[in-house]
Amino acid sequence: MATFKYRAKENHGETVEGLIEAETEDEALEKVNRLGYIPIRIEPTTAEKKKEPEVKVKEVSEDRGIQSKARIKLSEKIKGKEITAFGRQLASLIRAGVPILKAIGTISEQSENPVFKKMLEQIYDDVKNGAPFSQSLDKFSDFFPSLYVALVSAGEFSGNLDQSLLRITEYRQKQEEILSRVRSALIYPVLMALTGVGTIIFMLVFVMPRLLGVFSRLGGELPLPTRILIQASQWTRSPWLWGVVMAVFFFMALRFRKKAKQSAAMSLFMLRLPLLGSFTLKVQIARFARTMELLIKSGISVIEAIQTAAPVINSTILRNDLLMCLQDIKEGGSFGKSLKKSKRFPSFMINLLSVGEESGKLDEALGEIANFYERESDEATRIITSLLEPLMILSMGLVVGFIVIAMLLPMFEINMMVR
Repeated sequence: MATFKYRAKENHGETVEGLIEAETEDEALEKVNRLGYIPIRIEPTTAEKKKEPEVKVKEVSEDRGIQSKARIKLSEKIKGKEITAFGRQLASLIRAGVPILKAIGTISEQSENPVFKKMLEQIYDDVKNGAPFSQSLDKFSDFFPSLYVALVSAGEFSGNLDQSLLRITEYRQKQEEILSRVRSALIYPVLMALTGVGTIIFMLVFVMPRLLGVFSRLGGELPLPTRILIQASQWTRSPWLWGVVMAVFFFMALRFRKKAKQSAAMSLFMLRLPLLGSFTLKVQIARFARTMELLIKSGISVIEAIQTAAPVINSTILRNDLLMCLQDIKEGGSFGKSLKKSKRFPSFMINLLSVGEESGKLDEALGEIANFYERESDEATRIITSLLEPLMILSMGLVVGFIVIAMLLPMFEINMMVR
């Protein structure tokens, strides 16, 4: 019978250490699990290491490359799908009884992305030194947002880390599917717009200069459309124009990014647009409700859930309205009634929230809200894209038609004069 030293976490998140007797490392792992702990690390005692040198080789294999302490830079690329796959793989390994430290090391060894591997090695090192898993993830907030960290922390506290990881994985997959559908719906209109703009620029920059010589030899006054086209061609070929345009866009982007008032003004402007405003509101509500549902199901309080879920909303106006509700809730008020003061959120959402609070099933109410507005967002996406296609065709047709007519009008006038 061998003696193994173990490090594990209790259900409330504290780290414990101890010794346990078992024939093999797998048997020691099972005994630690029976104690109600979440195993982090299991290794033979010093005496056993001398008897079984092969175990020492295994430990070195697990620690391979862990000494790297380089900070992951923002410029280094890690895809969102890799983070999602990591959560699902880790949940599967933990559910199968694999200690979290060994599970992270296994996923790290299988990763083909060197940047992602380096990040997992640093997480491995932190957990090995006794840091909570959620705290080690929080160091990489560029890749693991506050929502991810909050759910992992709740899973560690409740002892259901595998379930929390599965929930966040399913949530991320659903958000990625929604984003993929929106991108797919916009591919055709965007390609059409790029093709049309490219065609117009080509005609103004390369075709029109060749015709200017022909027009200059005609004599007389050119038709108004032709003069407009010639002037537009000269502007398009001017480097000063492009320089001014780029400088203006760059300056505006910096100001809108740095000043909260301007970003709030832009958010309000987006919400008041005739068709796009309604679509933006539905998308933001669906994302917030789905996030809140996930957090509350994981055992997080309403106040903490709102604080964590509010950043997923891109609209500054809506996010500020949600955060203003926190004070009322802290004083014992209702989330639904407090949200009604905003007058920007639809009554359907407010009524469902109020019913969910009164019945004690706020997570189910949030799920209904998310499902409803996700369907509404999908329908709005189809309507917008179906309207964009004919509008793009009509707009490009009018512009190209104007260019063709402007180029042919002088020719028609010459024919009329000859006759």
